[in-house]
Amino acid sequence: MDNFQAGKYISQGYYSSFQPENINRKWFVNDLELLNLLSKADREIGRLDMYSNYVNIDLFIKMHIAKEATLSSKIEGTQTNVEESFLRQVEVSNEKRDDWEEVQNYIKAMNQAVDLLEELPFSSRLIRKAHKTLLKGVRGETKQPGDFRKSQNWIGGATLKDAIFIPPVHTTISSLMSDLECFANDELNQLPDLLKIGIIHYQFETIHPFLDGNGRVGRLLITLYLVNKNIFKRPVLYLSDFFERNRMLYYDNLMRVRNNDNLIQWLKFFLVGIIETAQKGVNTLDAILKLKQEVEIEVKSLKGRTDDALILLDFLYTHPIIDVSKVEELIGKSNVTSYKLLSDLENMGILEEITNSQRNRIFAFRKYIHLFD
Repeated sequence: MDNFQAGKYISQGYYSSFQPENINRKWFVNDLELLNLLSKADREIGRLDMYSNYVNIDLFIKMHIAKEATLSSKIEGTQTNVEESFLRQVEVSNEKRDDWEEVQNYIKAMNQAVDLLEELPFSSRLIRKAHKTLLKGVRGETKQPGDFRKSQNWIGGATLKDAIFIPPVHTTISSLMSDLECFANDELNQLPDLLKIGIIHYQFETIHPFLDGNGRVGRLLITLYLVNKNIFKRPVLYLSDFFERNRMLYYDNLMRVRNNDNLIQWLKFFLVGIIETAQKGVNTLDAILKLKQEVEIEVKSLKGRTDDALILLDFLYTHPIIDVSKVEELIGKSNVTSYKLLSDLENMGILEEITNSQRNRIFAFRKYIHLFD
C-alpha cells in the first residue's frame, strides 16, 4: 500500500474534479501497526459475534438500527433523537416531521437491504435500491433516488468554485461502481475483509455516485458488507456513532487519501472505529442482560400484574416508547387496568412519561434507551 495512488485532479474548466484509480487490483500490506490493529479488530468482532449468541439479538439490533439512523442522519444535519424515531407520525411535531421521515427511511433502507442480501449480492443494484428507499418522500426525493447522478456534485462550499472536494464526473460513475462491485465480490483477492470494506467505504465516498444521501448510504454499506461476508450472522455493528464523535478526523482522513495517497492512515482510523464500536457493543449487550434481570426482579413485586408487566417489558425492548392503547392491545385488558400498569412502572422508575400532558400520554423506557447513549 506504500505505492498506492488514489487518483488525480482533472481540470473541467473553472473547477477540477478528482478521478480515483480503480481499487479492484492486487494489494500488499506491510505496515505492522496496521496489521496489529487488524488482528485486534478481528478479535473484538469475534467477541461481539459470540456474545450476540447469548441474548435476544433482535432487541439489540432494532434499537441499534434506530440509533444508527438518527446518528447517520445527524451527520447529514437531521435532528431527530432515538426516542422520537419510535413515535408514530401523528405524535411528531410539525417542525420535526421531515427529520423523522428521513430517519424512518434509513431504518427501512437498512432492514430491506439486509433482507435483500438473501437474493442479491453486494452490488450496485442493492446500493441503488437502498438509496431509493432512503430518499422516498423526503427532502432528497427530487434528486434521482435510486439512480446514479447525471451531473456534477460537490462536497462543502456553496458552489463548485469554493467546494472542499469535487467527486469524479458523472460519465465515469458506472465504470467506477462496477470496479467497486468487482472488488467487493472477488473471492480470489486475499485482502482481509475488514481492510476491503475500509477501502470500499473510502472509494464510495470519493465517487459520491448520488446527488444526495451518499454519506448515509456509505455508512450503511459497512454493515451490509460485514453481514454479506458472514463476519456477522446479523447486523450488529454500526459505525455512525464513532464517525459522529470523530467527525473532523473522519473527513480529514478521507481527504488525506485523496490529496496525499495516505490510505494506510485512513485504514488505521477505520480499524480503530471497528475496535471501539465492537467493544461498546459487547458492553451494551452485557448491560442489557443486567437490566433485564434487575427489572424482572422489580416487577415481581406487582403480585397479580407481574405477567402483564413482563409482556409489556418484552415489547419495550424492541419498541421503547409506548402509550396506553398499545398496552391495552398487548395485555388484552381495559383502559383503566392498562393505565394502572403504566403508572406502576412509572412509580418504579422503569418508565418515564415524556409528553407532560394529562391526555394521550406517552411513556419511554429510558433505562433501556440510555444504554445506547
